[in-house]
Amino acid sequence: MAKNLDLEFCDCEVIHHETVHEVQDRMFDKDEYADLASLFKIFGDGTRVSILHALEIHEMCVCDIAALLGLTKSAVSHQLKTLRMANLVKSRREGQVVYYSIADDHVKLILDMGFEHIKE
Repeated sequence: MAKNLDLEFCDCEVIHHETVHEVQDRMFDKDEYADLASLFKIFGDGTRVSILHALEIHEMCVCDIAALLGLTKSAVSHQLKTLRMANLVKSRREGQVVYYSIADDHVKLILDMGFEHIKE
């Protein structure tokens, strides 16, 4: 992000220029905020969050996830594709069965912090 932006200020009598510039220097590019918003949109679907939480507990195949959540294999596969594209889940093949798990500890942290927050 450009460091010397022309900032518009309100008509307040006190403006904390140093604070504004300090924060401005630490802000990310607009594209990074859009990417983060897209990530959080993935978490905006209860089915996807349920799948992620199940995979946090144990790796599972599509059939097992479908049975657990009472969904069709097609619906689970569709959601897993979205989660894979967002790098939130990973897969491994064992013979003809594909097992899914959360991609890394960051996904676990996001889920755990989210659940902790809503239980406060």
